[in-house]
Amino acid sequence: MADQLSLDRVVIRFAGDSGDGMQLTGDRFTAETAAFGNDIATLPNFPAEIRAPHGTLHGVSSFQLHFANFDIVTPGDRPDVLVAMNPAALKANLKDLPKGGVIIVDTAEFTARNLKKIGWDSSPLDDGTLSNYSVHAMDLTGLASGAVEGFGLSRKDASRTKNMFALGLLSWLYSRPVEGTLRFLSEKFAGKPEIRDANIAAFKAGHAYGETTEAFEVNYTVAPAPVPAGRYRQVSGNVATAYGLITGAHKAGLQLFLGSYPITPASDILHELSRRKDLGVMTFQAEDEIAAVGAALGASFAGSLGVTTTSGPGMALKAETIGLAVMTELPLVVVNVQRSGPSTGMPTKTEQADLLQAMYGRNGESPLPVLAAKSSTDCFDTALEACRIAVKYRTPVIMLSDGYLANGAEPWKLPDLAQIEPIEPAFATEANGTDKDGKDTFLPYKRDPETLARAWAIPGTPGLEHRIGGLEKSDLTGNISYDPDNHEFMTLTRREKLRGIARDIPDLEVDDPSGDARVLVLGWGSTYGPITAAARRVRLSGRKVALAHLRHLNPMPENLGEILHKYDKVVVPEMNLGQLAVVLQARYAKAITRYSRVRGLPISLTELEVDLCAEIDATTKEDN
Repeated sequence: MADQLSLDRVVIRFAGDSGDGMQLTGDRFTAETAAFGNDIATLPNFPAEIRAPHGTLHGVSSFQLHFANFDIVTPGDRPDVLVAMNPAALKANLKDLPKGGVIIVDTAEFTARNLKKIGWDSSPLDDGTLSNYSVHAMDLTGLASGAVEGFGLSRKDASRTKNMFALGLLSWLYSRPVEGTLRFLSEKFAGKPEIRDANIAAFKAGHAYGETTEAFEVNYTVAPAPVPAGRYRQVSGNVATAYGLITGAHKAGLQLFLGSYPITPASDILHELSRRKDLGVMTFQAEDEIAAVGAALGASFAGSLGVTTTSGPGMALKAETIGLAVMTELPLVVVNVQRSGPSTGMPTKTEQADLLQAMYGRNGESPLPVLAAKSSTDCFDTALEACRIAVKYRTPVIMLSDGYLANGAEPWKLPDLAQIEPIEPAFATEANGTDKDGKDTFLPYKRDPETLARAWAIPGTPGLEHRIGGLEKSDLTGNISYDPDNHEFMTLTRREKLRGIARDIPDLEVDDPSGDARVLVLGWGSTYGPITAAARRVRLSGRKVALAHLRHLNPMPENLGEILHKYDKVVVPEMNLGQLAVVLQARYAKAITRYSRVRGLPISLTELEVDLCAEIDATTKEDN
């Protein structure tokens, strides 16, 4: 029997062909790990093609999980364990594995043809390529097929159970629970008893193989992480966004209407909300992006909370209607789950390059609030905040997420909904002014003096009929106006409404324990994880660094300028070519050090640690 060794943390990457079930395997290992009580962070990574050519490098699909007995904020840079189902998976991921790392590889796919397909003349299992690693080469396909031999499956279907065999083996190797996976398989394949029983048999066989073979001298355990008391569940960013939108609409007493067109990586929000008819959610899958946002804005005009979800290419198509929402001053939440561009770009890879598009990507002076989530679980809070601002200030709001947050998963402490403040839509119900003859009338563009939000009347309310559309509005009456002075007044008023939101958002908080740091690292969106993890390592080296992270990108917190000028150097890591850095430098006349990565992957915390140390040392050296 193998000895058991305790570890603080482990990073595992499952990799194989896009048809090998790596996402399902990783998701099930993650679910059991979350149930066990470890802190987790995941990074699914898969090709955009529905079924890329078998055995090719660009067809490799992987799923990385970082789990630990302490608080973690990234899925890890480099895996400790690589499970490779074929030569392409091994070659595509080997460069990320540190020396001494563990490789579990399926030998069944290492044929001369498959090796030649990826440019290998000989097998790395035999030619010394893997001499610096701990390699466990085994015929996973053959072992799985043997375990399910009695279930009447075809050879092809039998070989497909190899991912469950591998999952069982890794579950034993890292002392994961098995009950949840067995229950999952029973429910998922309940209508196909032979498939159900075969997958369960393969999973159990993999677990037993680890336990009985002498190939593994030890297995491992990672103790649960200490967390505040409460109920937790595993949640992805897209699901958390959906729940935040539902909660925002509920707190406002409004029906949630989603007008959406499927697009990677935002589609799961549509999928999740379409399941929530029990909560009063109405979903409409439109024929295109323009129809989707038009329907959402129409729903807001009718008194619902209109929402539309998309990614970068869809944002380009929605731009005119978002401008219409600025003009009509109606609440609308636009969720942009960013991906690599331009154009179609790399649909399944992450990026942060839509910030300037969100802030300025419309014709005319059309300002609107822009928010960004920092983590998968933070998508809930950010979506809820987007709903609050949209309803209170009668404005479209853009919420930025990205592919990394959308598909990644974390443990989420379920919020106490009773503690979330209500959102008051304050519909107009009666006349609010007088006409030129002194008679009571409804003035749709009469504003709340504090928020500058205009009156919102549900169509059909007697006496509150009014004109709406995309042509410039007269102050108060909302009638069409070409008057130059009125246009300037309305343009400035819309800008002042946006600026006023800054008084309604928290000041930016800075994490600077000693108060003596001279370098500030300022992030937004999903850079939160790599920045936080890198800063922890920098501080362990004895260096001082300050951290801050922006959720509200337009308007920005009122104290941001003061903070920026307090530090000698401000470093802004982004998964773009420096879009936030450009905005900050223009607004606050402060030199900003750009730290740009556009590789379709999260910023490497290891690289960021090294580069931050260099920036801090250079700043210190300038004094000497």
